[in-house]
Amino acid sequence: MNLVHLTARRLKVFVRQPAFLVITLIQPAIWLFLFGNLFRRVVELPGFGSGSYLDYLIPGVVVMSAISSSMWSGMGVLEEIDRGTMNRFLSTPVNRGAILNAVVVEQVLSVTIQSVIIVLLGLAAGADLPGGVTGAVLLVVAAALLGTVFSALSNTVGMLVRQRETIIGLNTLLLLPLTFLSSAFIATPLMPGWMQAVAAGNPVNWALKASRAVLAGDVDWAAAGTYGGALLALATAMLWLSTRTFRAYQKSV
Repeated sequence: MNLVHLTARRLKVFVRQPAFLVITLIQPAIWLFLFGNLFRRVVELPGFGSGSYLDYLIPGVVVMSAISSSMWSGMGVLEEIDRGTMNRFLSTPVNRGAILNAVVVEQVLSVTIQSVIIVLLGLAAGADLPGGVTGAVLLVVAAALLGTVFSALSNTVGMLVRQRETIIGLNTLLLLPLTFLSSAFIATPLMPGWMQAVAAGNPVNWALKASRAVLAGDVDWAAAGTYGGALLALATAMLWLSTRTFRAYQKSV
């Protein structure tokens, strides 16, 4: 129950920041309609492979939102440290992993809500998702796994470095390069060869590949399982790594 109680505590903090809550929900809508209108004629390029850019864009905006939201997770950890809350937790029998994982769960719930809203907005704008409800649900799951990866990474950096500037710099460094070095906004065959090679090892692209495999009319379960499994393995490894940073923190206090 430690994780449940700590997550509930984090969610109470989140909902007490209405301005941040509204921005979190509005920002994906801006991306969806901004990019959707700016690049809508990209589908006319030979080899793009999709008749509607809005259909193609929805998974891209979902994963971009997942990264953008979850990369700030380390700020919450720094706030706990600065307030002395982290040290008080460490003096109790609470599970050490639950302390950081509660922050991850909070971010994953936020990513899930964002993802659902993006899908609903896309459908309202006329998007067609041949994969139906199953495809949409698995898209949200892929976004949640990606959010877990980057939330745990942000927590790890926060625990080790303990500087807000580093978290901000990390977000700035990773968000756009990882997004544009993936198939978020352009089909893979249209990328330069070196970008295709980078995208193959990019976890953001794994989430997109898994999502589009199930959103298509002819579901490719093999691709969905391969990329989804890789994403799950990476999320598990990052959660393990983030909890291990407690040792470094405890030695320094």
